[in-house]
Amino acid sequence: MSALDAAQAALAAEHAAVYGYGVVGGRIGTQRRAEATAAYEAHRARRDALRRTVRDLGGTPVAAAAAYELPFPVADAPGAVRLAAVLEDRVAGVYSDLVRSGRGPLRSEAAAALREAAVRAVRWRGSDVTFPGLAERV
Repeated sequence: MSALDAAQAALAAEHAAVYGYGVVGGRIGTQRRAEATAAYEAHRARRDALRRTVRDLGGTPVAAAAAYELPFPVADAPGAVRLAAVLEDRVAGVYSDLVRSGRGPLRSEAAAALREAAVRAVRWRGSDVTFPGLAERV
């Protein structure tokens, strides 16, 4: 996978995460709302940075979809917490591809994004995985 393809995939995942956190924020309740808001803002910032990265790599940034299919219905706060963990796991997975494909500062940024997603996933889930970003590939 080229660095441009991996950056486009990461951008698409960030678009989906921003959408997903909109759902999380609507269902999370007051106790963890600040945490959901911080994650939403972090994903928006990563999304915006990836748009620039894709342009710098000579590509046209992939556009966000009008809506995204959620992996399961989210009707309450426990469902929102579960969705947040899934979103972070998915984002970590695409950033692992960008770590493999990128070089220099791009690789460093991708590694930082993977680490941030893994930490947020642990906070949401309450447990960790052995190799964040690679769990679905095992």
